[in-house]
Amino acid sequence: MGDVTRLLITGAGGFIGRATVAEARARGLEVTALVRRTCGDWAGDTGVTLLTCDLAEPASVATIAKAAQGCGAVIHAAAHPGADARAIAADTLAATRHLLEALPPAMRLVLVSSIAVYDLSLPAPGAVLDEGAALCPPGHGPDPYANAKLAQEALCRASGHPLWLIRPGAAWGPGRTWHALNGVDAMPLHLTLASEGALPLAHVTQVAKALVSAALTAPEGVEALNVVDDDLPTRGRFVAAHRRAAGWPRVALSLPWTAWLGLACALRPVSAHLPGLLREPVLRARILPLQWPNTALRARLGGRDDAPFEEMLRRSLEGRA
Repeated sequence: MGDVTRLLITGAGGFIGRATVAEARARGLEVTALVRRTCGDWAGDTGVTLLTCDLAEPASVATIAKAAQGCGAVIHAAAHPGADARAIAADTLAATRHLLEALPPAMRLVLVSSIAVYDLSLPAPGAVLDEGAALCPPGHGPDPYANAKLAQEALCRASGHPLWLIRPGAAWGPGRTWHALNGVDAMPLHLTLASEGALPLAHVTQVAKALVSAALTAPEGVEALNVVDDDLPTRGRFVAAHRRAAGWPRVALSLPWTAWLGLACALRPVSAHLPGLLREPVLRARILPLQWPNTALRARLGGRDDAPFEEMLRRSLEGRA
């Protein structure tokens, strides 16, 4: 494949998709942006070709095939972000099948996956979680979202395309700085499930940079990279920074994560009827204290954080990337 000058980006109207289009344009790349609904973000930008297309529909195959013409790589960011089984089947799995059916053979593919694919029932607290860690068995992730990402990765692996599996942590940035990974909210109270483990955050601008860099770099067959920030706060530091910068949560209490895990284990017989943070597999996936290095990411694609966590939080709260 020659030099890549145009990218096809699916899910371009989403949180990660919009940032990825912006990053591609900042690097002088042209973009064919696939969105489900009309989006005015790039009005007047002649370097962005906007196509409205529902990837879940079989008719999308012809549209995707046409959109891919002249593109050197595709970044697949379209997926359902929640737990609704019907939406996952359509917007994550059917959409991915239709994309793969439409793409030219050997086209470079960059999939937006997730660190949710790792099996967090196995590591001990404090363990290093990198790209060599075990994945959840197919269909046995902690929640429907993780299972969808596992299935999506399997589809892309089986396609034979040169493939990057980009696995961001908890994506955050302007308009989205708070995460359920941190604890429990009962406004105005926030209960932090405290540990010394890193909160695996991935600022949306850093995710976008990794995706575009991957699209411009030939993978060695299939390559997986975790995308997390260089400066990862603990949960306590995360809450303290929000309180200083935004004045919330107004009341914050801390509970050792082990105490909450003990409660979830005690409730295991009735866990099917309980919220996620009271179900042991979901709880472990969200709060197990781990180390999340991005060594492979930096070695393979380069880059670095734009600023320390607190500064990135301030910019994000101000609506700046």
